[in-house]
Amino acid sequence: MRLPHATALVVGTIIGASIFVQPSEVTGQVPSIPGALLVWLIAGTLTLIGALVCAELASTFERSGGVYLYLREAFGAPVGFLWGWAMFWIMHSGIIAAVAVVFARYTAYFVPLGDNGATIVAVGVILTLSAVNYVGVKQGSTLQALFTVGKLLAVGLIILLGFMLGSRLPNHFVASTSGEVVTTGGFLSAVAAGLFAFGGWHMVTYNSEETVEPRKTIPRALAIGTAIVTVSYIAMNTVYMYVLPVDVVASSSRVAADAADAVIGFGGGAIMSGIVMFSTFGALIGIILSGPRVYYSMAQDGLLFDWFSHIHPRYRTPHRAIVLQAVWASVLVATGTFRDIFTRVIYTEWIFFGLMTIGLIVLRRRRDLSRGYGMWGYPITPVIFIVSSFAIVANAVAVDPGRRAAGLVLVLIGLPVYYLWARKETGKLER
Repeated sequence: MRLPHATALVVGTIIGASIFVQPSEVTGQVPSIPGALLVWLIAGTLTLIGALVCAELASTFERSGGVYLYLREAFGAPVGFLWGWAMFWIMHSGIIAAVAVVFARYTAYFVPLGDNGATIVAVGVILTLSAVNYVGVKQGSTLQALFTVGKLLAVGLIILLGFMLGSRLPNHFVASTSGEVVTTGGFLSAVAAGLFAFGGWHMVTYNSEETVEPRKTIPRALAIGTAIVTVSYIAMNTVYMYVLPVDVVASSSRVAADAADAVIGFGGGAIMSGIVMFSTFGALIGIILSGPRVYYSMAQDGLLFDWFSHIHPRYRTPHRAIVLQAVWASVLVATGTFRDIFTRVIYTEWIFFGLMTIGLIVLRRRRDLSRGYGMWGYPITPVIFIVSSFAIVANAVAVDPGRRAAGLVLVLIGLPVYYLWARKETGKLER
Protein backbone atom coordinates (compact mmCIF):
# COMPACT_ATOMS: atom_id res chain seq x y z
CA MET A 1 0.00 0.00 0.00
CA ARG A 2 1.53 3.29 -1.17
CA LEU A 3 0.75 6.91 -0.24
CA PRO A 4 -2.32 7.40 -2.53
CA HIS A 5 -3.89 4.16 -1.31
CA ALA A 6 -3.08 4.86 2.35
CA THR A 7 -4.49 8.39 2.07
CA ALA A 8 -7.63 7.03 0.42
CA LEU A 9 -7.95 4.52 3.26
CA VAL A 10 -7.77 7.32 5.85
CA VAL A 11 -10.36 9.45 4.02
CA GLY A 12 -12.61 6.48 3.28
CA THR A 13 -12.49 5.20 6.85
CA ILE A 14 -13.33 8.56 8.41
CA ILE A 15 -16.10 9.54 5.99
CA GLY A 16 -18.74 7.01 6.83
CA ALA A 17 -22.24 7.65 8.13
CA SER A 18 -21.98 10.14 10.96
CA ILE A 19 -21.45 13.25 8.86
CA PHE A 20 -25.01 12.75 7.55
CA VAL A 21 -26.51 13.11 11.07
CA GLN A 22 -23.90 14.59 13.42
CA PRO A 23 -24.33 18.19 12.17
CA SER A 24 -27.71 18.16 13.92
CA GLU A 25 -26.11 16.93 17.15
CA VAL A 26 -23.45 19.66 16.93
CA THR A 27 -25.85 22.47 16.00
CA GLY A 28 -28.28 21.37 18.70
CA GLN A 29 -25.58 22.15 21.28
CA VAL A 30 -24.15 25.22 19.51
CA PRO A 31 -27.03 26.81 17.56
CA SER A 32 -25.11 29.36 15.51
CA ILE A 33 -23.28 29.18 12.21
CA PRO A 34 -19.94 30.61 13.43
CA GLY A 35 -20.07 28.49 16.60
CA ALA A 36 -20.93 25.27 14.78
CA LEU A 37 -18.22 25.77 12.17
CA LEU A 38 -15.74 26.50 14.98
CA VAL A 39 -16.71 23.19 16.58
CA TRP A 40 -15.97 21.34 13.33
CA LEU A 41 -12.65 23.14 12.97
CA ILE A 42 -11.65 22.22 16.53
CA ALA A 43 -12.76 18.61 16.03
CA GLY A 44 -10.73 18.44 12.83
CA THR A 45 -7.68 20.00 14.49
CA LEU A 46 -7.83 17.54 17.40
CA THR A 47 -8.20 14.69 14.92
CA LEU A 48 -5.14 15.95 13.03
CA ILE A 49 -3.06 16.14 16.24
CA GLY A 50 -4.21 12.64 17.21
CA ALA A 51 -3.32 11.43 13.73
CA LEU A 52 0.16 12.92 14.08
CA VAL A 53 0.56 11.11 17.42
CA CYS A 54 -0.38 7.88 15.66
CA ALA A 55 1.95 8.78 12.80
CA GLU A 56 4.98 9.04 15.09
CA LEU A 57 4.08 5.82 16.87
CA ALA A 58 3.53 4.05 13.54
CA SER A 59 6.97 5.22 12.43
CA THR A 60 8.42 3.78 15.65
CA PHE A 61 6.63 0.41 15.47
CA GLU A 62 6.27 -0.93 11.94
CA ARG A 63 4.18 -3.90 13.06
CA SER A 64 0.40 -3.90 12.58
CA GLY A 65 -1.79 -3.44 15.63
CA GLY A 66 -2.37 0.28 15.99
CA VAL A 67 -3.51 1.73 19.30
CA TYR A 68 -3.43 -1.51 21.24
CA LEU A 69 0.20 -2.11 20.21
CA TYR A 70 1.22 1.42 21.28
CA LEU A 71 -0.58 1.10 24.63
CA ARG A 72 1.01 -2.28 25.26
CA GLU A 73 4.49 -0.99 24.47
CA ALA A 74 4.06 2.10 26.65
CA PHE A 75 2.16 0.71 29.64
CA GLY A 76 2.27 -3.07 29.42
CA ALA A 77 -0.07 -5.91 28.50
CA PRO A 78 -2.91 -5.03 30.94
CA VAL A 79 -3.58 -1.68 29.26
CA GLY A 80 -3.35 -3.27 25.83
CA PHE A 81 -5.91 -5.84 26.99
CA LEU A 82 -8.19 -3.05 28.23
CA TRP A 83 -8.20 -1.50 24.75
CA GLY A 84 -9.42 -4.76 23.22
CA TRP A 85 -11.91 -5.26 26.06
CA ALA A 86 -13.36 -1.75 25.64
CA MET A 87 -13.25 -2.06 21.87
CA PHE A 88 -15.56 -5.06 22.01
CA TRP A 89 -17.97 -3.98 24.75
CA ILE A 90 -18.22 -0.27 23.93
CA MET A 91 -16.14 1.29 21.16
CA HIS A 92 -16.16 -0.84 18.03
CA SER A 93 -19.50 -2.52 18.71
CA GLY A 94 -20.91 0.91 19.55
CA ILE A 95 -19.76 2.30 16.20
CA ILE A 96 -21.46 -0.60 14.42
CA ALA A 97 -24.65 0.11 16.37
CA ALA A 98 -24.54 3.86 15.66
CA VAL A 99 -23.96 3.43 11.91
CA ALA A 100 -26.80 0.89 11.76
CA VAL A 101 -29.10 3.43 13.43
CA VAL A 102 -28.15 6.00 10.77
CA PHE A 103 -29.01 3.45 8.08
CA ALA A 104 -32.41 2.92 9.72
CA ARG A 105 -33.06 6.68 9.95
CA TYR A 106 -32.59 7.14 6.23
CA THR A 107 -34.56 3.97 5.46
CA ALA A 108 -37.45 5.67 7.26
CA TYR A 109 -37.48 8.27 4.49
CA PHE A 110 -38.95 5.60 2.20
CA VAL A 111 -40.82 3.39 4.67
CA PRO A 112 -42.56 4.85 7.75
CA LEU A 113 -40.86 3.37 10.80
CA GLY A 114 -41.62 3.88 14.44
CA ASP A 115 -38.99 3.41 17.12
CA ASN A 116 -39.47 -0.36 17.12
CA GLY A 117 -39.35 -0.53 13.33
CA ALA A 118 -36.12 1.47 13.21
CA THR A 119 -34.59 -0.86 15.79
CA ILE A 120 -35.60 -3.91 13.75
CA VAL A 121 -34.05 -2.43 10.59
CA ALA A 122 -30.80 -1.50 12.40
CA VAL A 123 -30.46 -4.94 14.00
CA GLY A 124 -31.37 -6.59 10.70
CA VAL A 125 -28.61 -4.87 8.74
CA ILE A 126 -26.05 -5.76 11.45
CA LEU A 127 -27.02 -9.44 11.38
CA THR A 128 -27.16 -9.56 7.57
CA LEU A 129 -23.71 -8.08 7.04
CA SER A 130 -22.24 -10.14 9.87
CA ALA A 131 -23.57 -13.24 8.10
CA VAL A 132 -21.86 -12.08 4.89
CA ASN A 133 -18.56 -11.75 6.72
CA TYR A 134 -19.17 -15.07 8.52
CA VAL A 135 -19.17 -17.04 5.27
CA GLY A 136 -16.09 -15.36 3.81
CA VAL A 137 -13.76 -12.39 4.13
CA LYS A 138 -13.53 -12.15 0.34
CA GLN A 139 -17.26 -11.49 0.04
CA GLY A 140 -17.10 -8.79 2.70
CA SER A 141 -14.05 -7.12 1.16
CA THR A 142 -15.61 -7.08 -2.31
CA LEU A 143 -18.80 -5.49 -1.04
CA GLN A 144 -16.79 -2.92 0.92
CA ALA A 145 -14.91 -1.87 -2.21
CA LEU A 146 -18.15 -1.60 -4.21
CA PHE A 147 -19.84 0.58 -1.61
CA THR A 148 -16.92 2.94 -0.90
CA VAL A 149 -17.84 5.09 -3.88
CA GLY A 150 -21.26 5.76 -2.35
CA LYS A 151 -20.09 7.88 0.53
CA LEU A 152 -17.67 9.83 -1.64
CA LEU A 153 -20.49 10.51 -4.11
CA ALA A 154 -22.77 11.69 -1.31
CA VAL A 155 -20.19 14.13 0.05
CA GLY A 156 -19.40 15.50 -3.41
CA LEU A 157 -23.07 15.94 -4.31
CA ILE A 158 -23.90 17.79 -1.10
CA ILE A 159 -21.06 20.26 -1.55
CA LEU A 160 -21.42 20.74 -5.32
CA LEU A 161 -25.20 21.05 -5.52
CA GLY A 162 -25.43 23.02 -2.30
CA PHE A 163 -23.18 25.81 -3.53
CA MET A 164 -24.39 25.70 -7.15
CA LEU A 165 -28.13 25.67 -6.52
CA GLY A 166 -28.37 27.02 -2.99
CA SER A 167 -27.94 30.63 -4.12
CA ARG A 168 -31.58 30.77 -5.24
CA LEU A 169 -32.78 29.99 -1.70
CA PRO A 170 -33.19 32.48 1.19
CA ASN A 171 -29.82 33.37 2.73
CA HIS A 172 -29.92 31.66 6.12
CA PHE A 173 -26.53 33.10 7.07
CA VAL A 174 -28.38 36.31 7.93
CA ALA A 175 -30.19 34.63 10.82
CA SER A 176 -27.16 32.72 12.01
CA THR A 177 -28.09 32.10 15.63
CA SER A 178 -31.06 31.10 17.74
CA GLY A 179 -30.08 33.46 20.55
CA GLU A 180 -29.49 30.62 23.00
CA VAL A 181 -26.53 30.90 25.36
CA VAL A 182 -23.87 28.27 24.71
CA THR A 183 -22.34 26.83 27.88
CA THR A 184 -18.83 25.38 28.18
CA GLY A 185 -20.36 21.97 28.75
CA GLY A 186 -22.56 22.33 25.68
CA PHE A 187 -19.61 23.36 23.55
CA LEU A 188 -17.54 20.38 24.72
CA SER A 189 -20.51 18.08 24.05
CA ALA A 190 -20.71 19.53 20.53
CA VAL A 191 -16.98 18.89 20.00
CA ALA A 192 -17.49 15.30 21.17
CA ALA A 193 -20.32 14.91 18.65
CA GLY A 194 -18.06 16.31 15.93
CA LEU A 195 -15.23 13.97 16.90
CA PHE A 196 -17.53 10.98 16.40
CA ALA A 197 -17.88 11.97 12.74
CA PHE A 198 -14.05 11.94 12.47
CA GLY A 199 -13.81 8.48 14.01
CA GLY A 200 -11.57 5.85 12.44
CA TRP A 201 -8.52 8.01 11.73
CA HIS A 202 -6.28 5.60 13.65
CA MET A 203 -7.31 2.47 11.73
CA VAL A 204 -4.74 2.86 8.93
CA THR A 205 -2.10 1.93 11.53
CA TYR A 206 -3.63 -1.55 11.73
CA ASN A 207 -2.10 -2.18 8.29
CA SER A 208 1.49 -1.03 8.89
CA GLU A 209 2.99 -4.32 7.75
CA GLU A 210 1.13 -4.06 4.43
CA THR A 211 2.33 -0.50 3.74
CA VAL A 212 5.33 0.44 1.58
CA GLU A 213 7.84 2.43 3.68
CA PRO A 214 5.38 2.77 6.60
CA ARG A 215 7.65 5.18 8.49
CA LYS A 216 7.14 7.74 5.72
CA THR A 217 3.88 6.71 4.13
CA ILE A 218 1.61 6.46 7.20
CA PRO A 219 2.50 9.90 8.68
CA ARG A 220 1.91 11.57 5.33
CA ALA A 221 -1.32 9.68 4.70
CA LEU A 222 -2.68 10.58 8.13
CA ALA A 223 -1.81 14.27 7.79
CA ILE A 224 -3.13 14.62 4.22
CA GLY A 225 -6.21 12.46 4.82
CA THR A 226 -7.39 14.24 7.98
CA ALA A 227 -6.81 17.64 6.34
CA ILE A 228 -8.96 16.60 3.35
CA VAL A 229 -11.75 15.35 5.63
CA THR A 230 -11.68 18.49 7.80
CA VAL A 231 -12.06 20.76 4.76
CA SER A 232 -14.83 18.53 3.38
CA TYR A 233 -16.74 18.50 6.68
CA ILE A 234 -16.56 22.27 7.09
CA ALA A 235 -17.76 22.67 3.48
CA MET A 236 -20.62 20.22 4.05
CA ASN A 237 -21.77 21.96 7.22
CA THR A 238 -21.54 25.33 5.51
CA VAL A 239 -23.87 23.97 2.82
CA TYR A 240 -26.30 22.57 5.40
CA MET A 241 -26.58 25.93 7.14
CA TYR A 242 -26.58 27.83 3.87
CA VAL A 243 -29.72 26.10 2.56
CA LEU A 244 -31.50 25.36 5.87
CA PRO A 245 -32.30 27.50 8.94
CA VAL A 246 -30.16 26.73 11.99
CA ASP A 247 -33.12 25.42 13.97
CA VAL A 248 -33.99 22.99 11.15
CA VAL A 249 -30.39 21.71 11.04
CA ALA A 250 -30.46 21.27 14.83
CA SER A 251 -33.75 19.34 14.88
CA SER A 252 -33.33 17.23 11.74
CA SER A 253 -32.82 13.48 12.00
CA ARG A 254 -31.80 13.28 8.31
CA VAL A 255 -30.08 16.59 7.63
CA ALA A 256 -28.49 15.50 4.34
CA ALA A 257 -31.89 14.52 2.91
CA ASP A 258 -33.51 17.73 4.17
CA ALA A 259 -30.75 19.80 2.56
CA ALA A 260 -31.20 17.92 -0.73
CA ASP A 261 -34.95 18.51 -0.63
CA ALA A 262 -34.33 22.24 -0.13
CA VAL A 263 -31.82 22.47 -2.98
CA ILE A 264 -33.25 20.10 -5.60
CA GLY A 265 -36.90 20.11 -4.66
CA PHE A 266 -39.23 17.13 -4.79
CA GLY A 267 -37.25 13.90 -4.99
CA GLY A 268 -33.97 15.40 -3.82
CA GLY A 269 -34.33 13.96 -0.34
CA ALA A 270 -35.11 10.54 -1.76
CA ILE A 271 -32.01 10.59 -3.94
CA MET A 272 -29.81 11.70 -1.05
CA SER A 273 -31.38 9.19 1.35
CA GLY A 274 -30.64 6.41 -1.10
CA ILE A 275 -27.03 7.54 -1.43
CA VAL A 276 -26.63 7.77 2.35
CA MET A 277 -28.10 4.30 2.80
CA PHE A 278 -25.66 3.07 0.18
CA SER A 279 -22.83 4.79 2.02
CA THR A 280 -23.74 3.57 5.50
CA PHE A 281 -24.25 0.03 4.20
CA GLY A 282 -20.74 0.11 2.76
CA ALA A 283 -19.28 1.62 5.93
CA LEU A 284 -20.85 -1.15 8.02
CA ILE A 285 -19.28 -3.84 5.85
CA GLY A 286 -15.80 -2.49 6.57
CA ILE A 287 -16.39 -1.89 10.27
CA ILE A 288 -17.90 -5.33 10.84
CA LEU A 289 -15.02 -6.89 8.90
CA SER A 290 -12.22 -5.04 10.74
CA GLY A 291 -13.30 -5.70 14.33
CA PRO A 292 -12.87 -9.49 14.38
CA ARG A 293 -9.54 -9.05 12.57
CA VAL A 294 -8.23 -6.97 15.47
CA TYR A 295 -9.64 -9.36 18.08
CA TYR A 296 -8.05 -12.27 16.22
CA SER A 297 -4.65 -10.53 16.12
CA MET A 298 -4.80 -9.65 19.80
CA ALA A 299 -5.76 -13.21 20.71
CA GLN A 300 -2.81 -14.46 18.65
CA ASP A 301 -0.59 -12.11 20.68
CA GLY A 302 -2.03 -13.46 23.92
CA LEU A 303 -3.92 -10.26 24.73
CA LEU A 304 -7.46 -11.60 24.33
CA PHE A 305 -9.14 -14.88 25.09
CA ASP A 306 -8.17 -17.73 22.80
CA TRP A 307 -11.72 -18.31 21.53
CA PHE A 308 -11.55 -14.95 19.72
CA SER A 309 -8.91 -16.52 17.44
CA HIS A 310 -10.92 -19.61 16.53
CA ILE A 311 -11.21 -20.04 12.75
CA HIS A 312 -14.21 -21.69 11.10
CA PRO A 313 -13.07 -25.02 9.55
CA ARG A 314 -14.98 -24.39 6.30
CA TYR A 315 -15.22 -20.62 5.81
CA ARG A 316 -11.81 -19.79 7.35
CA THR A 317 -13.20 -16.77 9.19
CA PRO A 318 -13.03 -15.80 12.90
CA HIS A 319 -16.66 -16.83 13.17
CA ARG A 320 -17.01 -16.73 16.95
CA ALA A 321 -15.76 -13.16 17.11
CA ILE A 322 -18.12 -12.18 14.27
CA VAL A 323 -21.15 -13.72 16.00
CA LEU A 324 -20.35 -12.23 19.41
CA GLN A 325 -19.76 -8.81 17.88
CA ALA A 326 -23.07 -8.98 15.97
CA VAL A 327 -25.06 -10.03 19.03
CA TRP A 328 -23.59 -7.34 21.29
CA ALA A 329 -23.93 -4.56 18.70
CA SER A 330 -27.58 -5.55 18.30
CA VAL A 331 -28.07 -5.33 22.07
CA LEU A 332 -26.60 -1.81 22.02
CA VAL A 333 -29.05 -0.79 19.28
CA ALA A 334 -32.00 -2.17 21.23
CA THR A 335 -31.08 -0.63 24.58
CA GLY A 336 -29.75 2.85 23.76
CA THR A 337 -30.53 5.99 21.84
CA PHE A 338 -28.24 7.22 19.06
CA ARG A 339 -26.84 9.97 21.32
CA ASP A 340 -26.19 7.51 24.16
CA ILE A 341 -24.34 5.18 21.80
CA PHE A 342 -22.03 7.72 20.17
CA THR A 343 -21.34 9.57 23.44
CA ARG A 344 -20.32 6.30 25.12
CA VAL A 345 -18.01 5.51 22.21
CA ILE A 346 -16.39 8.96 22.28
CA TYR A 347 -15.65 9.27 25.99
CA THR A 348 -14.29 5.72 26.11
CA GLU A 349 -12.16 6.04 22.99
CA TRP A 350 -10.74 9.37 24.05
CA ILE A 351 -9.63 8.01 27.41
CA PHE A 352 -7.43 5.62 25.45
CA PHE A 353 -6.37 8.28 22.93
CA GLY A 354 -5.26 10.47 25.85
CA LEU A 355 -3.36 7.52 27.34
CA MET A 356 -1.82 6.75 23.95
CA THR A 357 -0.48 10.31 23.76
CA ILE A 358 0.95 10.07 27.27
CA GLY A 359 2.49 6.83 26.04
CA LEU A 360 4.14 8.74 23.19
CA ILE A 361 5.92 10.91 25.77
CA VAL A 362 6.91 7.82 27.76
CA LEU A 363 8.21 5.97 24.69
CA ARG A 364 10.32 8.93 23.57
CA ARG A 365 12.47 8.31 26.65
CA ARG A 366 13.31 4.74 25.64
CA ARG A 367 16.80 4.62 24.18
CA ASP A 368 16.19 1.32 22.39
CA LEU A 369 13.60 2.84 20.05
CA SER A 370 14.08 4.92 16.92
CA ARG A 371 11.41 6.82 15.05
CA GLY A 372 11.17 7.74 11.40
CA TYR A 373 8.94 10.73 12.05
CA GLY A 374 8.69 13.25 14.89
CA MET A 375 5.28 14.88 15.29
CA TRP A 376 4.93 18.59 14.70
CA GLY A 377 4.85 20.90 17.73
CA TYR A 378 6.16 18.43 20.31
CA PRO A 379 5.67 18.69 23.30
CA ILE A 380 3.01 21.44 23.09
CA THR A 381 0.65 19.69 20.67
CA PRO A 382 0.60 16.38 22.60
CA VAL A 383 -0.12 18.26 25.83
CA ILE A 384 -2.99 20.13 24.14
CA PHE A 385 -4.34 16.82 22.91
CA ILE A 386 -4.07 15.14 26.32
CA VAL A 387 -5.81 18.03 28.13
CA SER A 388 -8.53 18.19 25.46
CA SER A 389 -9.10 14.44 25.56
CA PHE A 390 -9.65 14.31 29.29
CA ALA A 391 -11.72 17.53 29.27
CA ILE A 392 -14.10 15.88 26.77
CA VAL A 393 -14.25 12.74 28.92
CA ALA A 394 -14.81 14.72 32.14
CA ASN A 395 -17.59 16.76 30.53
CA ALA A 396 -19.34 13.63 29.24
CA VAL A 397 -19.25 12.12 32.74
CA ALA A 398 -20.48 15.38 34.33
CA VAL A 399 -23.46 15.60 31.94
CA ASP A 400 -24.77 12.15 32.90
CA PRO A 401 -22.73 10.72 35.80
CA GLY A 402 -24.84 7.60 36.28
CA ARG A 403 -24.68 6.24 32.74
CA ARG A 404 -21.12 7.36 32.11
CA ALA A 405 -19.91 5.82 35.38
CA ALA A 406 -21.55 2.54 34.39
CA GLY A 407 -19.61 2.62 31.12
CA LEU A 408 -16.34 3.34 32.91
CA VAL A 409 -17.00 0.51 35.36
CA LEU A 410 -17.54 -1.85 32.42
CA VAL A 411 -14.13 -0.83 31.06
CA LEU A 412 -12.40 -1.18 34.44
CA ILE A 413 -13.90 -4.64 34.99
CA GLY A 414 -11.44 -5.64 32.29
CA LEU A 415 -8.52 -5.32 34.73
CA PRO A 416 -9.58 -8.05 37.19
CA VAL A 417 -10.70 -10.14 34.21
CA TYR A 418 -7.24 -9.76 32.69
CA TYR A 419 -5.37 -10.69 35.88
CA LEU A 420 -7.61 -13.69 36.58
CA TRP A 421 -7.17 -14.85 32.99
CA ALA A 422 -3.41 -14.17 33.04
CA ARG A 423 -3.05 -16.14 36.27
CA LYS A 424 -4.98 -19.04 34.72
CA GLU A 425 -2.80 -18.97 31.61
CA THR A 426 0.36 -18.83 33.73
CA GLY A 427 -0.86 -21.83 35.70
CA LYS A 428 -1.35 -23.78 32.49
CA LEU A 429 2.21 -23.00 31.43
CA GLU A 430 3.61 -24.03 34.79
CA ARG A 431 1.81 -27.38 34.60
